[in-house]
Amino acid sequence: MKVLLTNDDGVISAGIQIISRLLADKGWLLSVVAPDRERSGSGHSITSGVPVRVHPLDPGMFAPGVAAYSCDGTPTDCVTLGLDLLFPAADFVVSGINQGPNMGDDVTYSGTVCAAMESVILGRPAVAVSLCCTPQDRFRHNMTAALSAMAVLEYAERTGLPEGTLLNVNVPNELIKKIKGFRLTKRGQRRYIDKFKHIKDPHGKDCYWIGGRLEDADEDGSDVTAVKEGFVSVTPISMDMTHYGLLEEMRGKGVDSALAKSLNL
Repeated sequence: MKVLLTNDDGVISAGIQIISRLLADKGWLLSVVAPDRERSGSGHSITSGVPVRVHPLDPGMFAPGVAAYSCDGTPTDCVTLGLDLLFPAADFVVSGINQGPNMGDDVTYSGTVCAAMESVILGRPAVAVSLCCTPQDRFRHNMTAALSAMAVLEYAERTGLPEGTLLNVNVPNELIKKIKGFRLTKRGQRRYIDKFKHIKDPHGKDCYWIGGRLEDADEDGSDVTAVKEGFVSVTPISMDMTHYGLLEEMRGKGVDSALAKSLNL
Protein backbone atom coordinates (compact mmCIF):
# COMPACT_ATOMS: atom_id res chain seq x y z
CA MET A 1 0.00 0.00 0.00
CA LYS A 2 1.20 3.50 -0.85
CA VAL A 3 0.42 5.92 1.99
CA LEU A 4 0.43 9.71 2.17
CA LEU A 5 0.82 10.80 5.79
CA THR A 6 -0.29 14.20 7.10
CA ASN A 7 -1.64 15.85 10.26
CA ASP A 8 -2.68 19.22 11.69
CA ASP A 9 -0.22 19.35 14.61
CA GLY A 10 2.78 20.06 12.40
CA VAL A 11 5.46 17.98 10.77
CA ILE A 12 7.61 17.77 13.93
CA SER A 13 4.78 16.51 16.16
CA ALA A 14 5.52 13.35 18.13
CA GLY A 15 2.38 11.68 16.79
CA ILE A 16 3.30 11.83 13.12
CA GLN A 17 6.89 10.81 13.87
CA ILE A 18 5.81 7.67 15.72
CA ILE A 19 3.19 6.46 13.27
CA SER A 20 5.53 7.09 10.32
CA ARG A 21 7.98 4.55 11.73
CA LEU A 22 5.31 1.88 12.09
CA LEU A 23 4.03 2.53 8.57
CA ALA A 24 7.55 2.24 7.17
CA ASP A 25 8.28 -0.90 9.22
CA LYS A 26 5.15 -2.44 7.69
CA GLY A 27 6.84 -2.14 4.31
CA TRP A 28 4.32 0.29 2.86
CA LEU A 29 5.63 3.00 0.54
CA LEU A 30 5.31 6.22 2.50
CA SER A 31 5.53 9.96 1.85
CA VAL A 32 4.90 12.76 4.37
CA VAL A 33 3.36 16.15 3.57
CA ALA A 34 2.38 18.04 6.72
CA PRO A 35 2.01 21.64 7.95
CA ASP A 36 5.15 23.46 9.03
CA ARG A 37 3.41 24.45 12.30
CA GLU A 38 0.34 23.58 14.31
CA ARG A 39 -2.88 24.13 12.35
CA SER A 40 -5.39 22.67 14.80
CA GLY A 41 -8.99 23.80 14.33
CA SER A 42 -8.43 24.75 10.70
CA GLY A 43 -11.26 22.51 9.54
CA HIS A 44 -11.54 22.09 5.78
CA SER A 45 -10.04 25.47 4.96
CA ILE A 46 -7.77 25.99 1.97
CA THR A 47 -5.25 28.72 1.24
CA SER A 48 -6.34 31.22 -1.41
CA GLY A 49 -5.07 34.60 -2.50
CA VAL A 50 -1.47 33.87 -1.51
CA PRO A 51 0.97 31.17 -2.68
CA VAL A 52 1.53 27.97 -0.75
CA ARG A 53 5.15 27.00 -0.17
CA VAL A 54 6.51 23.49 0.21
CA HIS A 55 9.96 22.66 1.60
CA PRO A 56 11.69 19.27 1.25
CA LEU A 57 12.93 17.93 4.57
CA ASP A 58 16.02 15.93 5.45
CA PRO A 59 15.34 12.35 4.31
CA GLY A 60 16.52 11.11 7.70
CA MET A 61 13.85 13.04 9.58
CA PHE A 62 11.43 10.14 9.23
CA ALA A 63 12.14 6.52 8.37
CA PRO A 64 14.97 5.85 5.88
CA GLY A 65 13.93 6.50 2.30
CA VAL A 66 10.76 8.41 3.24
CA ALA A 67 10.28 11.60 1.23
CA ALA A 68 9.00 14.32 3.53
CA TYR A 69 7.84 17.89 3.02
CA SER A 70 6.67 20.74 5.20
CA CYS A 71 3.97 23.05 3.87
CA ASP A 72 2.98 26.51 5.07
CA GLY A 73 -0.64 25.84 4.13
CA THR A 74 -3.49 24.03 5.85
CA PRO A 75 -3.87 20.26 6.31
CA THR A 76 -6.27 20.26 3.35
CA ASP A 77 -3.61 22.03 1.26
CA CYS A 78 -1.12 19.33 2.28
CA VAL A 79 -3.37 16.53 1.05
CA THR A 80 -4.19 18.29 -2.21
CA LEU A 81 -0.53 19.02 -2.94
CA GLY A 82 0.47 15.53 -1.87
CA LEU A 83 -2.03 13.68 -4.03
CA ASP A 84 -1.89 16.00 -7.03
CA LEU A 85 1.84 16.77 -7.22
CA LEU A 86 4.20 15.27 -4.64
CA PHE A 87 2.94 11.69 -4.27
CA PRO A 88 0.20 11.04 -6.85
CA ALA A 89 0.84 7.29 -6.60
CA ALA A 90 -0.63 7.25 -3.07
CA ASP A 91 -3.68 5.06 -2.76
CA PHE A 92 -4.42 5.82 0.91
CA VAL A 93 -4.13 8.79 3.27
CA VAL A 94 -3.45 8.65 7.01
CA SER A 95 -4.05 11.82 9.00
CA GLY A 96 -2.64 12.03 12.54
CA ILE A 97 -1.82 11.17 15.20
CA ASN A 98 -3.64 14.22 16.55
CA GLN A 99 -2.75 15.34 20.07
CA GLY A 100 -6.31 15.59 21.37
CA PRO A 101 -9.72 14.06 20.60
CA ASN A 102 -11.70 14.51 17.40
CA MET A 103 -15.08 13.12 18.36
CA GLY A 104 -18.66 14.23 17.97
CA ASP A 105 -19.06 17.74 16.64
CA ASP A 106 -15.27 18.25 16.68
CA VAL A 107 -15.01 16.54 13.29
CA THR A 108 -16.31 19.68 11.57
CA TYR A 109 -13.55 21.83 13.13
CA SER A 110 -10.75 19.31 12.98
CA GLY A 111 -7.91 19.81 10.53
CA THR A 112 -7.03 16.15 11.13
CA VAL A 113 -10.43 14.80 10.08
CA CYS A 114 -10.89 17.33 7.27
CA ALA A 115 -7.53 16.34 5.77
CA ALA A 116 -8.95 12.81 5.56
CA MET A 117 -12.13 14.25 4.03
CA GLU A 118 -10.08 15.93 1.31
CA SER A 119 -8.50 12.58 0.50
CA VAL A 120 -11.95 11.05 0.05
CA ILE A 121 -12.99 13.94 -2.20
CA LEU A 122 -9.90 13.25 -4.32
CA GLY A 123 -10.84 9.58 -4.64
CA ARG A 124 -8.60 7.93 -2.02
CA PRO A 125 -9.80 6.26 1.16
CA ALA A 126 -8.50 7.67 4.43
CA VAL A 127 -8.16 7.14 8.16
CA ALA A 128 -7.97 9.96 10.72
CA VAL A 129 -6.35 9.08 14.06
CA SER A 130 -6.55 11.03 17.32
CA LEU A 131 -5.18 10.44 20.81
CA CYS A 132 -7.76 11.62 23.35
CA CYS A 133 -5.38 13.47 25.62
CA THR A 134 -5.68 16.89 27.21
CA PRO A 135 -3.22 19.76 26.62
CA GLN A 136 -1.64 18.89 30.00
CA ASP A 137 -0.90 15.23 29.18
CA ARG A 138 -0.04 15.31 25.49
CA PHE A 139 2.50 12.90 23.97
CA ARG A 140 2.24 10.25 26.72
CA HIS A 141 0.62 7.41 24.78
CA ASN A 142 1.19 8.03 21.08
CA MET A 143 2.39 4.44 20.67
CA THR A 144 -1.02 3.22 21.85
CA ALA A 145 -2.67 5.36 19.18
CA ALA A 146 -0.17 4.25 16.53
CA LEU A 147 -0.67 0.54 17.24
CA SER A 148 -4.45 1.00 17.25
CA ALA A 149 -4.25 2.86 13.95
CA MET A 150 -2.16 0.10 12.38
CA ALA A 151 -4.80 -2.47 13.29
CA VAL A 152 -7.44 -0.36 11.56
CA LEU A 153 -5.23 0.25 8.53
CA GLU A 154 -4.45 -3.44 8.12
CA TYR A 155 -8.19 -4.12 8.14
CA ALA A 156 -8.77 -1.39 5.55
CA GLU A 157 -6.01 -2.79 3.35
CA ARG A 158 -7.58 -6.26 3.44
CA THR A 159 -11.19 -5.25 2.86
CA GLY A 160 -11.13 -1.79 1.32
CA LEU A 161 -13.45 1.05 2.24
CA PRO A 162 -16.62 2.11 0.43
CA GLU A 163 -16.25 5.02 -1.94
CA GLY A 164 -16.79 8.38 -0.26
CA THR A 165 -16.00 7.07 3.23
CA LEU A 166 -13.30 7.59 5.83
CA LEU A 167 -12.70 6.04 9.23
CA ASN A 168 -12.33 8.35 12.22
CA VAL A 169 -10.34 6.66 15.00
CA ASN A 170 -10.17 8.01 18.56
CA VAL A 171 -7.89 6.32 21.08
CA PRO A 172 -8.02 6.59 24.90
CA ASN A 173 -4.92 8.11 26.47
CA GLU A 174 -3.75 4.89 28.12
CA LEU A 175 -1.10 2.23 27.84
CA ILE A 176 -1.98 -0.31 25.15
CA LYS A 177 -2.52 -3.06 27.74
CA LYS A 178 -5.19 -0.95 29.43
CA ILE A 179 -7.28 -0.50 26.28
CA LYS A 180 -10.46 -2.58 26.56
CA GLY A 181 -10.86 -3.15 22.83
CA PHE A 182 -12.42 -1.53 19.78
CA ARG A 183 -15.97 -0.28 19.28
CA LEU A 184 -17.65 0.61 16.01
CA THR A 185 -19.43 3.85 16.79
CA LYS A 186 -21.54 6.70 15.51
CA ARG A 187 -20.56 10.34 15.76
CA GLY A 188 -21.62 11.58 19.17
CA GLN A 189 -22.43 15.05 20.45
CA ARG A 190 -20.00 17.50 22.02
CA ARG A 191 -20.94 21.02 23.01
CA TYR A 192 -18.67 23.83 24.15
CA ILE A 193 -20.09 25.87 27.01
CA ASP A 194 -18.92 29.45 27.66
CA LYS A 195 -17.18 29.35 24.31
CA PHE A 196 -15.81 32.90 24.42
CA LYS A 197 -13.75 34.34 27.25
CA HIS A 198 -13.50 38.11 27.33
CA ILE A 199 -9.99 39.43 27.99
CA LYS A 200 -8.09 42.69 27.58
CA ASP A 201 -4.95 43.02 25.47
CA PRO A 202 -1.88 44.93 26.81
CA HIS A 203 -3.38 48.13 25.37
CA GLY A 204 -6.65 47.66 27.23
CA LYS A 205 -8.65 46.71 24.14
CA ASP A 206 -11.28 43.98 24.14
CA CYS A 207 -10.28 40.48 22.92
CA TYR A 208 -12.05 37.15 22.99
CA TRP A 209 -10.35 33.83 23.66
CA ILE A 210 -12.19 30.97 21.92
CA GLY A 211 -12.34 27.70 23.82
CA GLY A 212 -14.80 26.89 26.57
CA ARG A 213 -15.49 23.75 28.54
CA LEU A 214 -16.88 20.59 27.05
CA GLU A 215 -20.25 19.09 27.73
CA ASP A 216 -20.54 15.63 26.17
CA ALA A 217 -23.78 13.76 25.57
CA ASP A 218 -23.52 10.24 27.01
CA GLU A 219 -25.13 8.20 24.21
CA ASP A 220 -25.00 4.46 23.70
CA GLY A 221 -23.02 3.62 20.60
CA SER A 222 -21.27 6.99 20.27
CA ASP A 223 -17.57 7.69 19.89
CA VAL A 224 -17.63 9.91 22.99
CA THR A 225 -19.05 7.15 25.19
CA ALA A 226 -16.76 4.46 23.77
CA VAL A 227 -13.59 6.41 24.57
CA LYS A 228 -14.92 7.38 27.98
CA GLU A 229 -15.37 3.67 28.74
CA GLY A 230 -11.83 2.80 27.63
CA PHE A 231 -12.42 1.60 24.06
CA VAL A 232 -10.90 2.74 20.77
CA SER A 233 -13.75 4.18 18.73
CA VAL A 234 -13.90 3.62 14.96
CA THR A 235 -16.51 5.76 13.23
CA PRO A 236 -17.25 5.48 9.49
CA ILE A 237 -17.93 8.96 8.12
CA SER A 238 -19.61 9.51 4.78
CA MET A 239 -19.01 12.60 2.69
CA ASP A 240 -22.59 12.45 1.38
CA MET A 241 -24.34 14.80 3.81
CA THR A 242 -27.70 14.71 2.03
CA HIS A 243 -30.65 14.16 4.38
CA TYR A 244 -32.50 11.66 2.20
CA GLY A 245 -35.49 11.34 4.52
CA LEU A 246 -36.23 15.06 4.39
CA LEU A 247 -35.50 15.15 0.66
CA GLU A 248 -38.21 12.57 -0.04
CA GLU A 249 -40.62 14.23 2.38
CA MET A 250 -40.19 17.59 0.65
CA ARG A 251 -40.61 16.00 -2.77
CA GLY A 252 -43.77 14.28 -1.60
CA LYS A 253 -45.22 17.60 -0.47
CA GLY A 254 -44.32 19.28 -3.75
CA VAL A 255 -42.18 21.86 -2.02
CA ASP A 256 -40.21 22.60 -5.20
CA SER A 257 -43.41 23.43 -7.10
CA ALA A 258 -44.71 25.53 -4.20
CA LEU A 259 -41.49 27.53 -4.06
CA ALA A 260 -41.57 28.12 -7.82
CA LYS A 261 -45.21 29.21 -7.61
CA SER A 262 -44.33 31.74 -4.91
CA LEU A 263 -42.09 33.47 -7.49
CA ASN A 264 -44.54 32.95 -10.36
CA LEU A 265 -42.09 30.65 -12.11
